[in-house]
Amino acid sequence: MAKKIGVIGIPGKWSTETLADAVKQQTGFRLVIDMADVSLDLERNALFYGEHNLCQLNALIVKKISARYSSATLDRLELLRVAEQAGVRVFSPAQSMLRLIDRLSCTVTLHNAGIPMPDTRITESVEYAMDTVRDFGSAVFKPLYSTKARGMTIINAELSSADMERAIRGFNRDNPVMYIQRKINLPGKDLGMAFLAGNYLGTYARVPQNEAWNTTIHSGGRYEAYMPSDEVIALAHKAQSLFNMDFTTVDVAETGTGPVVFEVSAFGGFQGAKDGIGIDAAALYVEHVMREIQ
Repeated sequence: MAKKIGVIGIPGKWSTETLADAVKQQTGFRLVIDMADVSLDLERNALFYGEHNLCQLNALIVKKISARYSSATLDRLELLRVAEQAGVRVFSPAQSMLRLIDRLSCTVTLHNAGIPMPDTRITESVEYAMDTVRDFGSAVFKPLYSTKARGMTIINAELSSADMERAIRGFNRDNPVMYIQRKINLPGKDLGMAFLAGNYLGTYARVPQNEAWNTTIHSGGRYEAYMPSDEVIALAHKAQSLFNMDFTTVDVAETGTGPVVFEVSAFGGFQGAKDGIGIDAAALYVEHVMREIQ
């Protein structure tokens, strides 16, 4: 009997549709699921998307849980735990993704495992945040829930105390728990290192095309192939191994004092793998899923 595998993502987006096409090629079944339209009925132990009960599928592959991250994103992942309990394989496991959506959860896990990261401080105190900016010289304030550098802001120590406090309070209004990281000087690029079922696939670099402080494609960056050292590959491998992900990318920067990890992705990027290193990550991912659910 043909397997029924649903793809959770953003309808119309390239990565989601590409993954759904790869599933159809393998199974003849195609279903793109927008979690905004999914409803849970605990009485019937059913997770409905239109006429489909997701608890009756063979597997669900999560390409994107929401267009923008927020605490509500965690709630969407909680719904998938019901499907898992019903025997549906979710790729990657809901519990694994839950640990990565919240930037702080990911950071604490990496830190506790001894993974080198940029200097980072967490606080709800505006005064402590001001002291941190002065200590760092230039600091990146990051929302706990965000992708592609959205909502991030740089605050520099050269500001007057009044201007610095105003900038921090502006960030703090929407981000009561402030995640503050020392701004590091990137060597013209940072790296996305792709892993499938814990196996290293390859590395692409994100290179800025303009004066943007970050290298994200959202800010105009571009992808290109890159060959990291064995040391960097080993570091990324260790970082991703902490989260039991079926497919992920590890964001790494090579600095003058050694490589640092920014984060491990809850979903991983197909576009960078394709444009940067010529890997059809969607097809490889579906092949992995098919092997796992036989």
